[in-house]
Amino acid sequence: MATKEQVVIVVGAGPSGLATAACLNNLSIPNIVLEREDCFASLWKKYSYDRLHLHLAKQFCQLPLKPFPTTYPTYVPRDQFLRYLDDYVSHFNICPLYQRSVESARYDEAAEAWIVKARNLGSSDSEEMEEYSSKCLVVATGETSDAFIPQLEGLNTYLGEVIHSTRYKNGKSYENKNVLVVGSGNSGMEIAFDLSNYGAKTSIAVRSPLHILSRGMVYIGPVLLKYFSLNTVDWLVLMLSKLWYGGDLSRYGIKRPEEGPFTMKVKYGKYPVIDVGTCQKIKSGEIQVLPAVASLGGNDVVFEDGKSYPFDAVIFATGFKRSTNKWLQGADDLLTDDGFAKPAFPNNWKGTKGLYCAGLAGRGLYGAALDAQT
Repeated sequence: MATKEQVVIVVGAGPSGLATAACLNNLSIPNIVLEREDCFASLWKKYSYDRLHLHLAKQFCQLPLKPFPTTYPTYVPRDQFLRYLDDYVSHFNICPLYQRSVESARYDEAAEAWIVKARNLGSSDSEEMEEYSSKCLVVATGETSDAFIPQLEGLNTYLGEVIHSTRYKNGKSYENKNVLVVGSGNSGMEIAFDLSNYGAKTSIAVRSPLHILSRGMVYIGPVLLKYFSLNTVDWLVLMLSKLWYGGDLSRYGIKRPEEGPFTMKVKYGKYPVIDVGTCQKIKSGEIQVLPAVASLGGNDVVFEDGKSYPFDAVIFATGFKRSTNKWLQGADDLLTDDGFAKPAFPNNWKGTKGLYCAGLAGRGLYGAALDAQT
């Protein structure tokens, strides 16, 4: 097996990997991008729902060296974001090697290089391995690399449809069906809204307290932070939220966390729910809020309050795991066991011995762009 040498190896062709490759190409630094899927930005191209928009204003989501077209709206829809990425890849001449599943990466002290072995999934020989070496290795596999469904009691005995949110496109096939969305992050809330619009009898299981803010509130937060303290901005935005959404939402099954929305973003990388209309549907009774799921079986779902209801389908918007620790050796100083950046911002991107990461600090596209440029 011949070793292919390169200056930089980038693992992952999502937005983080594309941004890194663009910056490298702009500086004429030779690199290769290894991607396990058959396309770049696979989460956006293959595993996202139709009505998805960027949750933040476009100036916080553009990749390095190429802003969004001025004709694009403030909150860019999925199809336009994909066109932007197509143009981005073409403009910077990024040519990922697709269907390369990285199986191992380790630092060779004698060679002073990273040795990366990848399985060629597109080969007729499914066991074919390729070996690459480089002085620098950039982990850009993303925070959303592996869909996660919790192994709840009785899940394998449930008779209805079970899918992860990455398999959901729209609510056309769910009209008049009882559908439960498990998970109340931005994806879960927006999928519940979409299902309701298509006539599904929609419920959403909310396990933890959460902040619900409008797009405008999320937009002004970073602006206010330039002039006021974090606690002050949290207080102002929470007052706006209470006024806009009618005070306490606990009577609808939604509790607010004790810490403010921007404090939680800074401390834990946890985003508030950016409301697209779901809150009004919850208040009107079009979407039912239920507690956390305890178990499933037959046609029923049992909740932590002991009540059970029948559902035709359960959609898990329960997020993602990262599998970096399964193939990357010697990254203890850079990545946590769960695959997030360990060093604090703004040094979250840099490890040792030529190891780097991009887009793993819980800071979204904005953070990925910063990592790629540094």
